[in-house]
Amino acid sequence: MKIALFSDIHANLPALEACLKSIDEHNPDAVYCLGDLVGYNVWPNEVVNEIRRRRIPTIAGNYDQGIGLMNGDCGCAYKTDHDKDLGQQSIAFTDSIVKPDERRYLRTLPAHIRVEFQLNNDKLNLLLVHGSPRKINEYLFEDRDENSLLRIMEQADADIMCFGHTHKPYHRVLPTEPAGEAHYRHAINIGSVGKPKDNNPQGCYVLLTINADSSIANKDAIQVEFVRFDYDVETAAKAIEDSPLPNDFAEMLRRGY
Repeated sequence: MKIALFSDIHANLPALEACLKSIDEHNPDAVYCLGDLVGYNVWPNEVVNEIRRRRIPTIAGNYDQGIGLMNGDCGCAYKTDHDKDLGQQSIAFTDSIVKPDERRYLRTLPAHIRVEFQLNNDKLNLLLVHGSPRKINEYLFEDRDENSLLRIMEQADADIMCFGHTHKPYHRVLPTEPAGEAHYRHAINIGSVGKPKDNNPQGCYVLLTINADSSIANKDAIQVEFVRFDYDVETAAKAIEDSPLPNDFAEMLRRGY
């Protein structure tokens, strides 16, 4: 089974359209969205409605939760007062333009999606979260201590855990040997469609392949492909500059940060 997973569109409609076109070309068996449909750009309603039109199973991101609940907080960990001020401008603008029906949709998105496979007498659990299983806005960076990341996955009973939120893609294989038998877990950050932060302005999503002979005892049991795609960055950046949003967000798109 080939599964496409994408996340963190952040109201960037040109990026979403290019992402979905690329996904269509790969013809996956299933498609999932890991949240943060809105914020930082001018097309939150259009992004929500494209996801709904395609009936893509979607979980809530922290930004979706903040807009859905109208609590004025995106749950973002801004490092400086300047960044915090930019973030407040973003959530205030998004709150002002999101329509009632789209807001209701965001408010009712599920927190997690769990998919259980039964292969070769093994149970293989795929868990989809936005930040982490513990908290919607927890950042799981690539340099996370291995024991900490492994503990999070074990507590969530996740053999494959896919997540977003940091906007920085990676795949880590975490080996354990409970009862003397090898057990490999996979932590996969699927990157960002509409607001990359790894110094590459291209959007990113993941193609996850689970084979008929996949097993938790085989570290190569799954295949993870990070797909980078081009989109019209200038159109997305210019839309920001022509809106009340801070121009800083336009430069972030251009630089992939």
